[in-house]
Amino acid sequence: MSPDDTPFPAPDPQPADSRIAARESLLLMADCRLVGDARIVRVKLRNLSASGIMAESQLVPARGAAIAIDLRNIGWVEGVVAWVQAPRFGVAFRQEINPALVRQLPASDQPDCIVRRPLAVRLKADRIDPGRIRSI
Repeated sequence: MSPDDTPFPAPDPQPADSRIAARESLLLMADCRLVGDARIVRVKLRNLSASGIMAESQLVPARGAAIAIDLRNIGWVEGVVAWVQAPRFGVAFRQEINPALVRQLPASDQPDCIVRRPLAVRLKADRIDPGRIRSI
């Protein structure tokens, strides 16, 4: 058998996924609405990149619909629905965002650092006066 007679086809020169932006998985809730419509729908954000998101919702917009998503620490971002595979859909943003900002907790959600001091100090057994200990 010659190399030209192999049963497997040659690999395509381009990978099937031609997106350039790196995507990171996440699970975050966000508000979403069609541009020009006041109704807001909660969606789950499944992955995020500088140029778009994958979201999941029971109400799935049509491919090509103009959409706006309220991203944490950024605000409302407009985009276009690039693909739909119900219940998931992809949105290509009109302008790139900084995905690291979306991942950060807002200042109001970050836990405060509280230093607590001990309520009582233990004394050595020989310094405890048994007459001062009460039974509970």
